[in-house]
Amino acid sequence: MRRLILSLTLVVFCTGVAAEQFGVPGGGSRPVTAKSTPKPAPKKPVKKKKKKPAPKQPPAREMFGSVDTPSPLEARAIGSYSKGCLAGGVSLPVNGPDWQVMRLSRNRNWGSPQLIDFLERLSSDARAQDGWPGLLVGDLSQPCGGPMLTGHTSHQVGLDADIWLTAMPDRTLTPEEWEEMIAVTMLKDPLTVDTTIFTDAHVKLIRRAASYPQVARIFVHPAIKRSLCKRAASVGKDRAWLGKVRPWWNHHYHFHVRLACPSGMDGCKNQNPVTGDSGCSGGELDNWDSMLRKSAIWTAQQQIKPETKKPGKKKNVRFRDLPADCKTVLTSGGHEPLALDVELPEAALLAAASKEAGQPIPLLSQAQLQTLLGGGRIGMSMPDRNPIR
Repeated sequence: MRRLILSLTLVVFCTGVAAEQFGVPGGGSRPVTAKSTPKPAPKKPVKKKKKKPAPKQPPAREMFGSVDTPSPLEARAIGSYSKGCLAGGVSLPVNGPDWQVMRLSRNRNWGSPQLIDFLERLSSDARAQDGWPGLLVGDLSQPCGGPMLTGHTSHQVGLDADIWLTAMPDRTLTPEEWEEMIAVTMLKDPLTVDTTIFTDAHVKLIRRAASYPQVARIFVHPAIKRSLCKRAASVGKDRAWLGKVRPWWNHHYHFHVRLACPSGMDGCKNQNPVTGDSGCSGGELDNWDSMLRKSAIWTAQQQIKPETKKPGKKKNVRFRDLPADCKTVLTSGGHEPLALDVELPEAALLAAASKEAGQPIPLLSQAQLQTLLGGGRIGMSMPDRNPIR
């Protein structure tokens, strides 16, 4: 018995020691736990430095429209036709042997040397080879190119020119006539060319302009494009030139010539080349007919009951939207860019207020309107003039 008591006492003693060593509950001491890694202190968020807002500037059209002389730089078209500028612009002489410049108050007879050479050659070739009396030349670009105060979205890089479809008279126009004379529309109504006015001589002139390899596109009113397609055979078998002639809004009293970027001219951006198709078949002209009808209906309806809602504001191109080199163009030669809240120079105000170059598009008669409506009320406003196709 005594041995049994000693054995039990020894077992109890050993169990207590083991419990104390290994942290068994009830062993009379706190459990041993793994040593935990302290968590790092949370990082404070780094505050980004706020960029200082760029100083406010007038719209780019006011900055470029206030410049009356070209930049003294190497001639270069910079950027795209509707978002760019012109370095080293050259002026087309006001009165040449086969051309005269219209609306001189606008100061828009500036372009790249390539454009000026083209216009001088076209006027000479058209007179000598096609019997055209001479060109009346409308807007080219401003002295430094860039966005214009009025009228155009393109014409910004010195590679665009408007040529009137009214022939030059056989005399030098007076300064008053340069400002006041109005180009004649080629349309009988909003959808149709007047064949008593738009003659084979006009077809030859446009064909001649399209024949030069440096010409990328020519823009005409969609009704004129359809007429050219029908009458091309009357002036020759070749129809390849028709592919460069693109239909676009508003070009009913003039045609718009656009040159491709001269070879090797860094920073000049071309449009995609035309496909080579004449554009006389397929659905494109039919689609234009549909848009013209809707626009003509809307315009005629405004004469009866104008819309009360205000038209949306035209978005101004900002100076920072233009290529970086345009800043150098604008500030070269010691010119100070127009500051915010400074009035435009008088010359710029006169340019903006000059008379429209051509007659308005004819309106639908009431009988035509009712026929086109056919009981419906569909119509659409005409978009801004921005030839891009």
